[in-house]
Amino acid sequence: MPEKRKNMALVALTCIFLYGFLLWAVIKPVDAQSVSERRPLAAPPAASWDAVFSGKFMTDFEEYALDQFPLRDGLRTVKAITSLYAFRQKDNNGVYMQDGYISKLDYPLDMPSVDYAASRFRYVYEQYMEDKDMAVYLSVIPDKNYYMAEEHSAPALDYAGLTAALRDRLDFARYIDIFPFLELSDYYRTDSHWRQENITDAARYLAGQMGVTLSGGYTQSLAEVPFYGVYYGQAALPLPGEELYCLSSAALEDCRAYDYETRTYIPIYDPEQAEGRDPYAFFLAGPKSLLKIENPNATTGKELILFRDSFGSSIAPLLAEGYASITLVDIRYISPQMLGQFISFTNQDVLFLYSTSVLNNSETIK
Repeated sequence: MPEKRKNMALVALTCIFLYGFLLWAVIKPVDAQSVSERRPLAAPPAASWDAVFSGKFMTDFEEYALDQFPLRDGLRTVKAITSLYAFRQKDNNGVYMQDGYISKLDYPLDMPSVDYAASRFRYVYEQYMEDKDMAVYLSVIPDKNYYMAEEHSAPALDYAGLTAALRDRLDFARYIDIFPFLELSDYYRTDSHWRQENITDAARYLAGQMGVTLSGGYTQSLAEVPFYGVYYGQAALPLPGEELYCLSSAALEDCRAYDYETRTYIPIYDPEQAEGRDPYAFFLAGPKSLLKIENPNATTGKELILFRDSFGSSIAPLLAEGYASITLVDIRYISPQMLGQFISFTNQDVLFLYSTSVLNNSETIK
């Protein structure tokens, strides 16, 4: 009899667990966003005869059920800890951690993607700069895997092949190699981006190769909130926050940035953005199609047009000391065909500065 009661109790507890979670999933409010993963969550699918009979309804419902499951973030953390420490898996959710640094697996080299990026850059050059007195430069920003993968036997891109292919296809631009001026500690532990306070030597070299001198002498300011990068949510590991610094100097004090989207001036650094979903938007308000940094204290009349991805948001303020203005263009958010409406391509310097992650996944470039 005791054995029967034990079995009945086990069945009862199992039913309570299963149906309790089912009821919880039914009555809990639908979450629109995952804060940790920085992405929208699936909403309840609309039921229709066509959707049901084609199987689309159940496919969408499965995605919705996985996204809206109760205690989802906590269970993701349990899975990540178990995978990493119990089963010794090297990666989880497409990211891996070594020596406290998290990076995303991005391999192999996608040459068609590099070709596409190069074709869009060449279009910009031929449309607006060819046969004009403009100095054009090219530089590539390595991702963290460049400094992590070999030591930890993780798969990585053929970086030499990527840069060689890009240089060959963009023979109109002078290549500036900043790989030797960077190291793993120059990147955030939980994010893909570099730390502004650690890239002053790379910025100084980049500027020097374009004929501009940066004096340095920066002061650091610390954001009031800890920084949690994009890989923090993807890894689902209980990691500490990082310090988020920005650099200022006498040369930068009066600089301001004009946002062509809102037609307003915005601060170069915005502490409120550090508390938002994308803390890296602290630098120049994050993803923007077209910005212009104006430096009224510039000792030169030189101007720079910077074609960039998100990495450019933190290095552009450092370069601003050497230019009267820097126009930042992100052709992931604005079509190159429209640039002539906003920019007068005359005698500016031009720099194409892109990360390997964007070049190897260039479908976002217009």
